Amino acid sequence: MRNRYLIAYDVADDKRRNRIFKTLMGNGDHVQFSVFLCDLSDVELARIKGSLTEAINQRQDQIIVLNLGPADSPVGIRLECIGMAYSPPARVMVI
Repeated sequence: MRNRYLIAYDVADDKRRNRIFKTLMGNGDHVQFSVFLCDLSDVELARIKGSLTEAINQRQDQIIVLNLGPADSPVGIRLECIGMAYSPPARVMVI
């Protein structure tokens, strides 16, 4: 089972911020400057949390991980946008 997570970060150092961005970019949709939506299994979440924990300075940086529930439920039910609407990218399976 996969859940959808909203992951937001506030990282003080450019080098650490870039590392966080690259980690999340490979695992989710970049929806705002420092906000990602990621559909992850428990194992993937644990791996990403480990990578993020290693990448930040515990006293200067913050990462928030919010569980939005099952990944197969429509994000529009829980996500409200003011201004420009969020439109998820089209998913294409490559075999």
